[in-house]
Amino acid sequence: MEAARSLTALDLFCGCGGISAGLRDAGFRVLAGIDVEPRYLATFARNFPSARQLKIDLSSISPERLMALLGVSPGELTLVAGGPPCQGFSKNVPRRRRVMDDPNNLLIRTYLEYCVALKPRMVLMENVAEMRNGFSSRFSEEILATLEQAGYAVTHATLNAADFGVPQRRRRAFFLASRSGRAPRAPAPTHGGSTRQSELFEATAPFVSVWDAIGDLPSLPHGCGEDPSPYACRPFSEYQRKARAGGDEVRNHVARPLAPTQYARLASLAPGQGNRDLPAALRTKGGYSGAYGRLTKDMVAPTITRWVFHPGSGRWGHPVDTRTLTIREAARIQGFSD
Repeated sequence: MEAARSLTALDLFCGCGGISAGLRDAGFRVLAGIDVEPRYLATFARNFPSARQLKIDLSSISPERLMALLGVSPGELTLVAGGPPCQGFSKNVPRRRRVMDDPNNLLIRTYLEYCVALKPRMVLMENVAEMRNGFSSRFSEEILATLEQAGYAVTHATLNAADFGVPQRRRRAFFLASRSGRAPRAPAPTHGGSTRQSELFEATAPFVSVWDAIGDLPSLPHGCGEDPSPYACRPFSEYQRKARAGGDEVRNHVARPLAPTQYARLASLAPGQGNRDLPAALRTKGGYSGAYGRLTKDMVAPTITRWVFHPGSGRWGHPVDTRTLTIREAARIQGFSD
């Protein structure tokens, strides 16, 4: 394998740096993260101080201009990685608002333009699982055709984060491309929930549970918490030990206050229950199937969404405390270290 110093990566649509964090752990040197949202870039800068942070609308400048800003030449980078916006494909967006020519969807073509111009040795693109087959697979076919025409061998697959040690069911489409002449292999799952699954996938460990992820964090009433605060106990799972990354205090572990009706709904439910189990007087008229759902300690969490802090939008109720997840708990379930 190449020396770590020679593995270079560029993160397009970088957000707060989730993909970059994985690349760094894998030995890559992330040269820059690019996004249009200043708050995301501020987080990226905090976590990747040696990388450049560029607030750029990639659809408004040319790839050649970006290369000049970064001081890189075509073919020089090991990897271009990125997750173009997914709202135009996501099942969390009502079907009537999902249109093929959504400006966010078209940013996939922008991403491809940069890959073709930069000519990295490898390409990684991530998006919601629905993207592979959405709109009669038009975008998948375009991705494959564009990269193959540019000299890449491409593999695409839908992977579930839970199969790789993340305490969350999160299915995502991945496109992996290489200029070596051989298509990359999609990774084999490392975790499975039963003997049959372990044999099928040659998994080496059970799924990581919610409590494996957050059980060492302090218990909180809703609306309470101090930042920073000490951990509640020593780590009792390997996942917790890695999440602490050697730190001795936890940040962003403050519970949001609940409205009286919200609190009454959560308080009336046991772990594992949800909207359909509410007393008649507290039941909602509609909403998500998992509304007001409470997690259990031993389950794998559902996909974390942007609405994770509203109890009526999904199964975000804490398995012990009467409250929703804190930012730190949501980050733990996402796989971010403290």
